[in-house]
Amino acid sequence: MAEMIDPPPVSEQLHAPAPGADGGEVHTLDHVDQYLQIGQESDCSDVHLGVNSLPIWRRFGNLEPIWLQADRLTAADTERLAMGFLDDAQKQLLFDRGDVDFAYATPFGRFRASVVRHRLGIDIVFRIISSKLRTMDELGLPESLKMLTQYHNGLVLVTGSVGSGKSTTLAALVEEVNRTRHDHIITLEDPIEYVISSNNCHVTQREVHTHTKSFGAALRGALREDPDVIMVGEMRDLETIQLAITASETGHLVLGTLHTGNAARTLDRVLDVFPTDQREQIRVMVSESLRGIISQALIPRQDGRGRVLALEILTNTPAVGNLIREAKTYMLPGVMQTGKKQGMKLMDDSLMELYDAGLISQDEAYSRSEQKALMRQHFAH
Repeated sequence: MAEMIDPPPVSEQLHAPAPGADGGEVHTLDHVDQYLQIGQESDCSDVHLGVNSLPIWRRFGNLEPIWLQADRLTAADTERLAMGFLDDAQKQLLFDRGDVDFAYATPFGRFRASVVRHRLGIDIVFRIISSKLRTMDELGLPESLKMLTQYHNGLVLVTGSVGSGKSTTLAALVEEVNRTRHDHIITLEDPIEYVISSNNCHVTQREVHTHTKSFGAALRGALREDPDVIMVGEMRDLETIQLAITASETGHLVLGTLHTGNAARTLDRVLDVFPTDQREQIRVMVSESLRGIISQALIPRQDGRGRVLALEILTNTPAVGNLIREAKTYMLPGVMQTGKKQGMKLMDDSLMELYDAGLISQDEAYSRSEQKALMRQHFAH
């Protein structure tokens, strides 16, 4: 069972007047950095500044107002805030295209910014990027997952929905390689989230749209840079997936992410992106190059003190490879159920463990389970 992820203490500014306010209604702040600093100190993951809305943050997975009493932001407010931190090129892109996404750095942290025009005006959303690179042990990841960082070729995928901690897990895997091996690591990210300093390995970090045009272009370039390990921040299209599989077959360990919910759906997503006449060949390639899939979810704790990590783990065995080749991914849960000695685990089993430990509620465990009937039986016992 993954250990719980405890947040740091909540800032005293939670639901309190903004600095300089008179204790009554909170007025619009002068710059986005002020909202970001409050959000960062209060351990939230996202900050939303939208037209006709109170300033909002996502904290422990839930959207809620930063202050209980605040001015609603007007179209003029959000436009002023946007123009206060966009550079000239970003302003032009927002005008021409209607949206702009980029990494935004301040003296106190790094953020992923998204600014969009819509019917009412301009909305701004920030994802707060944690600056602390956590190890696999600190995240409570199973010891067996360290084996995935020891391969010298192959494909390791970390999957889950948006905001499920994929980037944090991926960075921890890269740091494990950085700590235990003597290799060249190249990371391709959009944007760079965790800054990884070279330890035993030489680490090269490239940011899509800043240092390269696309993941595909960066991956093609990476193959000419004598890499041993390549981390692909997001495998989102045919070209990137195809290049990642090819690289994993030609003597590179490739670590990547996908927005899929479990191991079987991940494999279907990888295979379905290819034209029909190529799928049989790709199935064979993936069955041989796949090392493992980590599917994860961050679930609100029952006591309200943060979120806890639930994991599904697939490792490649002869039985798993055979099912991939024969296009029988729907049978993978059965193999995973019997593959616990190889470190495999179904998401439902992880949810049951977290529920039995009193960390998550019955409602959370049930709503996220695949086999509802089995989960109901478990509750009855």
